[in-house]
Amino acid sequence: MKKFLDGAPNRVSDHIEEMISDKDFTFANYDEAAAERVTWSDYSYWRSTFRVFFKNRTAVLLLILLAALLLFTFIQPHLPGQRPATLINNDPETGMTLFNVQPNEEFWFGTNSIGQDLWSMVWSGTRTSLIIGFTVALSEVVIGITVGVLWGYVRSLDHIMTALYNVLDNIPQTILLILISYILRPSMSTIILAMCLTSWLKMARFIRNQIVIIRDRDYNLASRCLGTPTYRIILRNLLPYLVSVMMLRIATTIPEAIGNEVFLTYIGLGLPVSIPSLGNLINTGRGMLMYQSLRYQLIFPAIVLSVVTVSFYIIGNAFADAADPKNHM
Repeated sequence: MKKFLDGAPNRVSDHIEEMISDKDFTFANYDEAAAERVTWSDYSYWRSTFRVFFKNRTAVLLLILLAALLLFTFIQPHLPGQRPATLINNDPETGMTLFNVQPNEEFWFGTNSIGQDLWSMVWSGTRTSLIIGFTVALSEVVIGITVGVLWGYVRSLDHIMTALYNVLDNIPQTILLILISYILRPSMSTIILAMCLTSWLKMARFIRNQIVIIRDRDYNLASRCLGTPTYRIILRNLLPYLVSVMMLRIATTIPEAIGNEVFLTYIGLGLPVSIPSLGNLINTGRGMLMYQSLRYQLIFPAIVLSVVTVSFYIIGNAFADAADPKNHM
């Protein structure tokens, strides 16, 4: 019996080999792309994001309005019949300065107290304020996201970055803006420098907190165990997850920077009067608020500022909601 059992496995395997011929099976070639493809899907993150965003009619209308306003702001000086913003207009017959002229067919927004065309001043000031806002937003994105990701993901940097953040964050931003604007000569570069020194702190802290939440999730641990480089984990695993919150921060940074420029001008430390900006125009127009016939000098720049800030905020919120994968269903 024992002898029979010892030879049974060999007899079974020989019988199976006799039943199977080479014609029944063929060897398959190795396909690396097919091995990585688990299943097929036509889902596209960005296509789904834009599809959800364009369903928000209010945001789309404001986006069109804002795009038209930005485009007109930069092409306005090149249109025919436009006056230079800083030109003092005089009556060709009498030579008298056309100051405080009410809005009419010749001066659509009227003139200010020294005879400058308020129409050209408003668009030139909007252009200046937008350049400041976009520059500060770009610096906040680059510095804030870079510092925030490294701060949150590289554990050895956490103690150093936290101490540095506590020191810089305890300095009030308003005081720092006033100090730099007071020490340096008032100019556009001074305003931008003062805002860029502190604007990235909020973004860095926010990104750091988000990275700490998701850095130890299973797919990140698996990537580290497989030897995936740190930069690839950050670019592929971490940053795409934060697109919605980053877009919201970016959208609110631009109107915030414009508001800071208006504030610095209000306290007398903003751009010089020779450089048109929304801050200068609003600061000048607030002095005319008590005179009913001169209120237009405040109303027009205030309307443009309101449209820009509100549009950026609403569009940023709508895009942030659309970028959330939970809303793609």
